Amino acid sequence: MNFFIQQLINGINLGSIFALIAIGYTMVYGIIKLINFAHGDILMVGAYASFLFVTRIPFDLPIIVVVILVMLIGALLGIVIERLAYRKLRKAPRISALITAIGVSLFLEALALLIFGARPYVQPPFISIDPVNIFGFNVSKLTLYTIGISILMMILLTLFIHKTKPGKAMRAVSQDQEAAKLMGINVNMVISLTFALGSALGALAGIFYSIAFLNIESTMGMMPGLKAFVAAVLGGIGNIGGAVAGGFIIGLVETLVTAYVSSKWVTAIVFGILILVLLIKPSGIFGKDVKEKV
Repeated sequence: MNFFIQQLINGINLGSIFALIAIGYTMVYGIIKLINFAHGDILMVGAYASFLFVTRIPFDLPIIVVVILVMLIGALLGIVIERLAYRKLRKAPRISALITAIGVSLFLEALALLIFGARPYVQPPFISIDPVNIFGFNVSKLTLYTIGISILMMILLTLFIHKTKPGKAMRAVSQDQEAAKLMGINVNMVISLTFALGSALGALAGIFYSIAFLNIESTMGMMPGLKAFVAAVLGGIGNIGGAVAGGFIIGLVETLVTAYVSSKWVTAIVFGILILVLLIKPSGIFGKDVKEKV
């Protein structure tokens, strides 16, 4: 039983990372109906950025400053990607935007490989991984931070979307871009803001992921990004709460399968879940069925 509960804790920790990435997927899809497959590579950029801030600067930066700087880099990268790669494809067939997203992903990976080389880097644990005893179970401080921040971000984003003017503008653009323009909303600014917020969370996930799994390399964001996409679809893509719930579910599934079955089956089972969701309930657990008029 102790082993099972420990695995549940590990699964929630991993799920929190997936949740942070999945929020970015679901926000972008909710606004412009684009699956941004380059989003997983924002995690890689966040990991490399945090590594540079921690190891290459001749003075120690406070942890909160490192986190803020990494999130800002992620946000700026998201804005640049949207401006250069996606903006002119909004009215193009969706397959064009999808192919472009894959191209951006490969470009970021190749650029990281060119700059940093093929040798993996080891992320120093600048966020404490020391265990804390909670009800007789050892939980690392990193796990507590990861879980707490993912839940906090879900709450803050929900409040932002429902209680602020930019958030209401995002909801309006997601409903009808043309009508939003007629109401005086700057659609380009809203979409850029969406990419910025989602990419900032992806970069933040890169910090936690690199500390938890130590190695940093150019392709490290590919598989977490795809699994976070599965989480977003499972929870209901376009729904922030659904993305978080889906992230936790996928994290728990991956951890429990690794512990009780075999790590070789993890990827097959995770993507098997994606196939089942698309066959049984394509809108996801918390998604709504939307009928389109022909």
